[in-house]
Amino acid sequence: MMSEFIGYRCSLCQTEYSPSQVTYTCPKDGGNLDVVLDYANIRQRYEINDITTRTDPSLWRYLPLLPVTDPGGESTPLRAAGWTPVYKAGRLAESLGIRNLWIKDEGRNPTASYKDRASAVVVARALEIGAEVTVTASTGNAGAALAGMAAAVGHKSVIFAPKTAPQAKIAQLLVFGARVILVDGNYDAAFDLSLQAAEEFGWYCRNTGYNPFTVEGKKTGAYEIWETVMMEIPKKYAPLTIFVSVGDGNIISGLHKGFKDLQLLGWLDQMPRLFGIQSDRSAAVANAFQAGGEDIQPVQATTIADSISVDLPRDGVRAVRAARETGGEYLTVTDDEIIAAIPEIGQIGIFAEPAGSAAYAGMKKAVSQGKIDADDPVLVLNTGNGLKDVRAALKSITEAPVIEPTLPALKRLLGI
Repeated sequence: MMSEFIGYRCSLCQTEYSPSQVTYTCPKDGGNLDVVLDYANIRQRYEINDITTRTDPSLWRYLPLLPVTDPGGESTPLRAAGWTPVYKAGRLAESLGIRNLWIKDEGRNPTASYKDRASAVVVARALEIGAEVTVTASTGNAGAALAGMAAAVGHKSVIFAPKTAPQAKIAQLLVFGARVILVDGNYDAAFDLSLQAAEEFGWYCRNTGYNPFTVEGKKTGAYEIWETVMMEIPKKYAPLTIFVSVGDGNIISGLHKGFKDLQLLGWLDQMPRLFGIQSDRSAAVANAFQAGGEDIQPVQATTIADSISVDLPRDGVRAVRAARETGGEYLTVTDDEIIAAIPEIGQIGIFAEPAGSAAYAGMKKAVSQGKIDADDPVLVLNTGNGLKDVRAALKSITEAPVIEPTLPALKRLLGI
């Protein structure tokens, strides 16, 4: 199957480029590039049923809407990314006074985070262009995703990560065989070094908010939400409201791109509202949104949610637009609220890392502030599994008691 990828368009100046003219960002102003597909041809060749009747339980069921060709390897983790479960969270909804709440658990991806979507598509692109090495900067999840997807097809990967990244995430990188280089600095320092390394050594750069194909992987979450939730919502209800945590801004931008694709194809009646949630200790995008503009000013990020701890979001402008153009908003939550949300989501059997619980904490705040009505359909995106950051999870719970292995000791504990 040939890809319908026909070029790029700068998100700032709207300059268009052919696929061979550029690789990463706009040469004129450094703006993020949007991948352009031949939507007219897709409309002619496919109908909704041609997509929804596919049996591939992964993001590759949407191959006609992706800018890459089939990477093959059907029995590898590369082909297992996406098509994550969505759960109707009735008990949580009732406790909040709303009626329709879903949680989509991205922790069920092969390397346990949403970032697998981007890395699967980027690695497919790397194979197409004959790249020998793919490099990225990461606080852990993006790196693990790249390392895992690359390992699945025997592709070389190099990961720059802050030395403060959670050990569980670094362990993943090493187990997958990536070349891991820890940087004595934060994520932004690792990002800058990875760009220099890519240019110096000719490596293909996967960086979030830099490589246009990351959004193309992340947009597949929108397709799944459309297919599994939005098609089932009666038209009498308000548009779906989606809550997603925001760091670099690439996930919310990807969701927005996916829904816009569906609109251009005539397959989406109502655009969902996108609510971006940031920690108040890493709120560069939220600050720009609240100021009413698109001027992304760097902050000094110190949030415990490492996956969204970013000084200067690299996809901030499109992230602002994702909320503004869909009637959504940006909200900030405290680290205490993020930690408290972990065991709340755990009540329905989902173990969320702090970035994922941030979205839930933001949803709770929106409900308490009257931004969500009781009948509004709501979906929270859990972007990663809590096993990636056990240290943070332990802050949210009371330690288990230790007793003697006797029945009397057990009775004393139980107060019987």
